[in-house]
Amino acid sequence: MPVSLDWPAPDERPACGVIGWPVTYSLSPVIHEAAFRALGTNWRYLHLPVPPGALREAINRLASDGYAGANVTIPHKTQAAGIATPLSEDAARLKAVNTLVLADASDGTLAGYNTDAPGFANFLARDADWDPSGRSALIYGAGGAARACVLALARGGLASLVVAVRETSRAERLLHLAASLGVSTETVMFGAALGRSCDLVLNATPVGRGGENLPLPKLGPKVLVVDLIYRPTPTALLEAARGAGAPAFGGLGLLVHQAALSFELFTGAPAPLEIMREAALSGLEGP
Repeated sequence: MPVSLDWPAPDERPACGVIGWPVTYSLSPVIHEAAFRALGTNWRYLHLPVPPGALREAINRLASDGYAGANVTIPHKTQAAGIATPLSEDAARLKAVNTLVLADASDGTLAGYNTDAPGFANFLARDADWDPSGRSALIYGAGGAARACVLALARGGLASLVVAVRETSRAERLLHLAASLGVSTETVMFGAALGRSCDLVLNATPVGRGGENLPLPKLGPKVLVVDLIYRPTPTALLEAARGAGAPAFGGLGLLVHQAALSFELFTGAPAPLEIMREAALSGLEGP
């Protein structure tokens, strides 16, 4: 039985959106709308709520409703990789799609991309000024976001990786990905991260969103700390890092850089990165 999708009615303007459940929290419309205005276009970007079980219907509807594409967020990234065709190299490797682009208007074909991995690489290089070559990382979590970040780190020459998880079986796909790209890997339980030494600490879990603390490795001025959570800010991890003198970043950098790459896929135009960053910061400070 078809699921009723509560989407805005289409109009004559080119449109994109973000598919997820829930999705109203997403800053993507704020970021992309600012970029569209900067380019002087009349494109629009909308929240597109899609409950579990309705993704295929939603993807089929994108083209018929006149959408040029859409971003995909939780919980649909993995399923989108099984529906979109063709897939980019990163989307196929990660088995996750975060960007859909209309590839053929005649039949509604939507190509699938993953801009999270190159977005994270761009964040590290441009925002954090950090080179992973020959370095070590400790990552909390092994889900889709963690895998995308590990792909970026491995391509950048990361030497060793420790993955902290609550269930070691969940790390198998991530470990295989890292090992296939020449990274030395180890899995530990969350508590075993306490007191570890590494060059990068990355939280790719929801832990901290409600004020929770992680068992922390050794922190200091030479350790880069990244928490992919961007609400609330700062998280307990970022506060601990800054207290130890470590350079620390929330998840807004990855959000903006992956959005910029998606914007270029949607429009074929260079993304106004700084305008998108300013819009994201403004949206984060808003209600």
